Amino acid sequence: MYFSFPPRRQEHDHQAGVSCKEKGLRSCRQEDGPVSFPSYSRAAGRHEVQSWTAATKRSLCLLWQKVKVQLGMSFLVAVFWYCRRLYHCLTQLLKWWTSYLQRRFIKNVSVSPEVDLLGYCGREWKGETKQAKQIREAYEGLFWTYHIKYLRQVRRDNYSVLRAVLFQIFSQGIPFPSWMKERDILKLPEKLLYSQGCNWIQQYSFGPERYTGPNAFGKLRKCMEALKTSWAEASSIKDHEERGNVCNILFSDEIKEHKLYEAIKFVMLYEVVEAYEQMKNREGHLPNLFSLLLARDSSSDPLSFMMNHLNTVGDSGRLEQVEMLLLGHLLEVKIKIYRLHKFNTEEFQVNYPHEYKREWHEISLLTEDDRYYHIPVTRT
Repeated sequence: MYFSFPPRRQEHDHQAGVSCKEKGLRSCRQEDGPVSFPSYSRAAGRHEVQSWTAATKRSLCLLWQKVKVQLGMSFLVAVFWYCRRLYHCLTQLLKWWTSYLQRRFIKNVSVSPEVDLLGYCGREWKGETKQAKQIREAYEGLFWTYHIKYLRQVRRDNYSVLRAVLFQIFSQGIPFPSWMKERDILKLPEKLLYSQGCNWIQQYSFGPERYTGPNAFGKLRKCMEALKTSWAEASSIKDHEERGNVCNILFSDEIKEHKLYEAIKFVMLYEVVEAYEQMKNREGHLPNLFSLLLARDSSSDPLSFMMNHLNTVGDSGRLEQVEMLLLGHLLEVKIKIYRLHKFNTEEFQVNYPHEYKREWHEISLLTEDDRYYHIPVTRT
């Protein structure tokens, strides 16, 4: 029986052979065809490199952004810290400068600001002694009877009365005395030394400085210049508050205010020299105060008056009652003094000089012991 299976097998084999050949050819092509695969590999590599570079750039950009943020924050923190330190330093400097100004112009001011009269009395006179009770009673009398409500304390030294008088003259804007308007006070030392032959003024002593010698003339002239300039400045200011500020500055400069007091002392000496010459020559009428002053054994002539009295003022001595008469006379002011230790007596309130003109300005002082003086203030 004839079957047709073998041809099919052959056909199958033939197809299989063809398939094998094709497979072989493909394998050969794969072996011989490394031409197409390397180009694909290089493209893939470039793609990977580009991707890695882009990723690196992105990472670096992100990192730089973070770094910039951190640097910005650090810079702001540094600036804030620096500004804070600078503010702290400026604050400390301002405190130091304020403290210096307070020490220079407030604590060292020789005439303090106004304080309550009875409050001051309560602080200073707390005891139960007879003197304390008398002083407290006197302060209450000033408050209720004389309507004095406030007090300005004056530095307690041997210039006390001169300081209290000059401060009020300047703070009230009182003008020069009439005789000072007619004469140039800067020429008084020269006139006394050369015109009147008073060579002994070389022994003039400037308070605690105790300066004597041939340079006394030049030093006296500087004192007179300080007095004239300061007085003219104070009297020219019309505003009361502004004038008060100028006085506070002036009376916080110890060197300058001492020149003012020495100038006043010298003017007192000049007045005594002129009065002494008039008394010797019996010329004109002189106030009684010159007779009282020159009647003392310690001041019978201008030289002894200078050596025994004026030279000690500001150092170991102070103006006495008769010299207060002379002070008011030459400054042409009525000096009213409340003497608290003489309360309820006729000597409680006194005026220097006793002979004064109605047009003279009035200034007031108070004293607890005739040594140191303060300034009473009446305000409504």
